[in-house]
Amino acid sequence: MNDIRIQRLLKAAQLDEVVELQKTYWGQDAGNLVPRHMLYSLALHGGHVLGAYDDEKLVGFVMGFIGTDIDMDDRHARPAMANLLIMSKRMVVLSGYRGRSIGYRLKLAQRDIAMKQAIRLITWTFDPLLAANAHLNIRKLGAVAQVFSANYFGLTKGDPLRSDRLVIEWWVTQQRVKARVRGAGSQLTLQQYLEVRAPIVNRAIAAGDWLQPRPMTAAPGSTFALMEIPSDFIQLEAAERGLADEWRWHIREVFTQLFAAGYIITDFVSDDSTGRWRSYYLLSHHFDEVHRQN
Repeated sequence: MNDIRIQRLLKAAQLDEVVELQKTYWGQDAGNLVPRHMLYSLALHGGHVLGAYDDEKLVGFVMGFIGTDIDMDDRHARPAMANLLIMSKRMVVLSGYRGRSIGYRLKLAQRDIAMKQAIRLITWTFDPLLAANAHLNIRKLGAVAQVFSANYFGLTKGDPLRSDRLVIEWWVTQQRVKARVRGAGSQLTLQQYLEVRAPIVNRAIAAGDWLQPRPMTAAPGSTFALMEIPSDFIQLEAAERGLADEWRWHIREVFTQLFAAGYIITDFVSDDSTGRWRSYYLLSHHFDEVHRQN
């Protein structure tokens, strides 16, 4: 990991590399790519483009820009500067370099920028069925989530179901995030959560190679709740598209009910005690605002 360096990118040639790197994940369609001129303007005016290099080879990047979450139609909304945040976008690491904490280091570099700019919140979105992303975002970085957005990108063509996203809140100055950065992350296991009577609200059925979603039980009144997702959704989707779609419809329903009942995602755990990997979001009921922001 130490041979990978992280640096800000401002030169045209570097940003051209970023455009090419985007294609490894988002394909050749220009509509899915952030062009060089936009990257340059963004990086020059308060935003950033960060690259991860192995010697002279760009192997990963992330971009971010300063934004706000105010409702522009609310005439009583506070000034935008009172709600500043960094919107993080487009993080990608070449497949051969995954598993080397490069994404984690890119996020920590974003945190450094946020703290220099006196901005407490970094936000981004991710596909909630990708367990590896959930592990990084929730377990390692200490972010939380309390918003599920169906068809986040507002697609009217293609497959809007695959546009569903969780909205991440990473309060970079809070104590739980500081602890994760020091390496004192959550060590709680699935068994420990079960011991404090955290129910699994959608315990899946193990059938052959894949897990089958099962209807959610009623929203629990417990302090904690566990929600199961497949541990390797990418492989499942490649092998069983119909089952993958069942999972997508399923989590729409479960997240909608749990968030409406006052739960917030605060951890992510994986476990192989049953002989196969199982993965779960841990949700906390009415998670204290102080824990997220201080």
